[in-house]
Amino acid sequence: MTALLHRARAFAGGLALLAVLALVASLLVSGVPKLANGYTDAGLRADIVRLPHTARDVTFGSVRARFPLDPSADVVRDGPARLDTYRRQLGAPLPDLISDQWYTARVGPNGVRTSGDVAPFLGNCTPSLSVRTLTGADQAIRMVEGRPPASGGTVEATLARPAATAMKVRVGSTFTLTGSYGRVPVQVVGIFEQNDPGAAIWADMPLTQTACPNPDDGVTVRAGLLTDDAGLRFAAERTGDVVHEWRFRIAEERLTAPDVPALAAAVAAARRSPPPRTALVSGLEASLSRFTGEQTAVAALLAVVQAGVLATLLGLIALAAGLVVERRRAEFALIRARGGAAATIGGRLLAETVLVVPAAVLAGALAGALLPGRAPAYGWLPLLAVAAVATLTAPVLATATQRHPTFAGRRRDLTRSRPSARRFVAEAFVVLLAVLGVLLVRRRGLAATDGVDPYLVVVPVLLAVAVALIVLRLLPWPLRLAGRLTARARGAVPFLGLAGAGRGSPVHTAPLAVLVVAVATGVFTGTVTGSIADARDRATDQEVAGDALITGAGFGADTARTLSAVPGVTAVAPLWVAGGAPLRAGGGQTQGQVRVLVVDGPAAERVLRDSGSSLRLPPALIRAGRGGDAVPALVSPDLAAPVGTEGAVDVQGTPYRFRVAAIAAEAPGLGVGAQRFVVLPAQALPVAAQQPLRFNRFVVAGTGADPDALRRAGDAGQLAYLTSGLGRAPADWALPPTTVTTWRAQRASLEESGVNRVLSFSFAAGATSAVLLALLAVAFAVLAGAPGRGATLSRLRTLGLSAGQGRRLLLYELVPLLIVALLAGGLVGVALPRLLGPALGLSGFTAGVPARDHIDPALVAAVLAAVILAVAAALLVESAANRRMRLGEALRLGGEYG
Repeated sequence: MTALLHRARAFAGGLALLAVLALVASLLVSGVPKLANGYTDAGLRADIVRLPHTARDVTFGSVRARFPLDPSADVVRDGPARLDTYRRQLGAPLPDLISDQWYTARVGPNGVRTSGDVAPFLGNCTPSLSVRTLTGADQAIRMVEGRPPASGGTVEATLARPAATAMKVRVGSTFTLTGSYGRVPVQVVGIFEQNDPGAAIWADMPLTQTACPNPDDGVTVRAGLLTDDAGLRFAAERTGDVVHEWRFRIAEERLTAPDVPALAAAVAAARRSPPPRTALVSGLEASLSRFTGEQTAVAALLAVVQAGVLATLLGLIALAAGLVVERRRAEFALIRARGGAAATIGGRLLAETVLVVPAAVLAGALAGALLPGRAPAYGWLPLLAVAAVATLTAPVLATATQRHPTFAGRRRDLTRSRPSARRFVAEAFVVLLAVLGVLLVRRRGLAATDGVDPYLVVVPVLLAVAVALIVLRLLPWPLRLAGRLTARARGAVPFLGLAGAGRGSPVHTAPLAVLVVAVATGVFTGTVTGSIADARDRATDQEVAGDALITGAGFGADTARTLSAVPGVTAVAPLWVAGGAPLRAGGGQTQGQVRVLVVDGPAAERVLRDSGSSLRLPPALIRAGRGGDAVPALVSPDLAAPVGTEGAVDVQGTPYRFRVAAIAAEAPGLGVGAQRFVVLPAQALPVAAQQPLRFNRFVVAGTGADPDALRRAGDAGQLAYLTSGLGRAPADWALPPTTVTTWRAQRASLEESGVNRVLSFSFAAGATSAVLLALLAVAFAVLAGAPGRGATLSRLRTLGLSAGQGRRLLLYELVPLLIVALLAGGLVGVALPRLLGPALGLSGFTAGVPARDHIDPALVAAVLAAVILAVAAALLVESAANRRMRLGEALRLGGEYG
């Protein structure tokens, strides 16, 4: 044991390098999946939280029941008790994921109508109300006026204060509910305030506005009232309309991605076999199915990035093991000369690596365990693989190299590499595997329903290795030619450097192959990231055609001027967007319904230009003016053939003729996914003076504009619009909300939804790791040839070689190889998205906009910076290695002659 410790101390440098690489690799395989799982779970929970209660909750609802004939008449009495019964009947893991549950029995608002002798229950458009019982409501409210209901001959109910204010209803107000079979009087006996208006218990009875039966009557209030069991039974018996609902809320904080398949299966089973006389009302399956598809795609992409980084790390571990064996070649040769077996040498080195490498792997695993997130299943398997590779590579290499030892000293870097037939066959096999892998990936895709195929995931790595082998096999020929040309020039430095680079020695080949893989991984992640970012930018431009989009039901004529007065706004353009407009071709044939966008061309062009949008309107729409029978129009490709050259479309009830001036698949402000649309220039429409266009959207340019100020200007515009239409100012509850969507907020929402955060994290981690590992590969390339170059420099210094010429010798020898390796890796990384094509499934992360190849200029700059850093790192490492060798030589000579 003492001898083992002495040897470990004597060769601490090589063992420490192995230990550090093993630690980094174990941290990668344990920490990155854990972080990715944490981001995946967070994205899943964020998606669930954003869902409306109709899609998020698992709800069993009955059909309207006729009392007292229907057997469910007693449900009002024992409905709350059925909550636990129905919950226990749900399939796993649903029961354990339910955080809260409610039972509701209600009459209305569907199927019943309200009436009364006083406002607001007079006229043709009365409030749309329901009376209901709700478990837990008595603890979630506090009475502010009146008393709780105690129904007898009439239905007594209480009302939330916001609803009472909107309808101007007071304690003592009465109205009548009329259903399918009769009517029942309802008296408001109390007004309450909700302890938490945003609580989940109130999700299915919000205060909203709804359209009147006659659209000319405008809108009315929709709200719910709370009553007691006696009141609900009385209302159900009189009206003949009652609905029972058992609602279960999914606790998103308990939900993890592995639960999704079982949860979706449980919801599907509940839909197929609901409790008697009920039906499942939930959209959770669709949301879970969409998330599963996104998760499968991002898991495949993450596996590709991890495979590239892990392959680079394992290659660096192999290089470090090779350095350890190379530095101790003389020691091993002495052991063999004394009769020691090759296995003895391997066992000797194995004892040293076992001393440090497993501890380093354990340290990396513990560091990974401290990171936030969910640990992956079977996470110990990759750790075991890393430990085995880091521990066994050096002993196996030492055993293999000492099977046929040579006892004479030799310069391996000065011999021309002549690979054996076996090596040629192995390299050809790697190339064949890469080509077949690309074909299979394009046919099958990276993601599969039963998981990620390990072979297909490593195809990008195989392709990078294959390109590296081909390039490094072909590179020596032009380098040797350049060396012959430099032999005729003055100075020996270029000739010696290029001659060393052109020998194709394994000293250079292995590190540079690892460098190609590292660069290919980094450029691949950068290219995919740039393509996704570009597609998301274009999707945001289609949704928000400027720096901000203001949306409402309608705006007054002065809204554009009011918005222009908001500080920071530089341009304003009005839009009118509507769907379902009848379309007729030039011959009068009906072509169905289309989506219509009416836009002020010159104003919209100023907004697009000032906001830096990637979209533009056709020049014909910008220059169009009044005059002529038909206005120029932009149509979608789906309409180009059916419409021909001319057509007509309805805009706010008036048909306008148009001629097709341009065809495009997208238009600013129209949104993503529109397939049948027509864009018309507002300034060219022959609008009658007594019927001006009513715009329902505005786009503005100005990154510094305050969204709240824009919202207030939009509210004022909507108030003016409704006042002019009704002849009076509408009530506060009747004023539709003004929505302000900024470009930045819309763009950020694409990053945060679903598994997009996992995608961003994995690509950022892959790019960062690739840069660091590429620099390490350069350092290994320098260290591998340092002894040979050191001996050469020692001899050349006796002939007058200066220190500066020594550094230039390194540059001539390594820079051509580094540049070629970086270019080869960069070309592979850029080509991978195009070669793999649809197999990457990038459109699932771009809001529906097709992803196109996009090379960010910053990526090109990063590659150039990597070249400069690599050269600087090579000089630093070479300087340190030469200094150490000179110090060792001085100490040896001092010991001999001291």
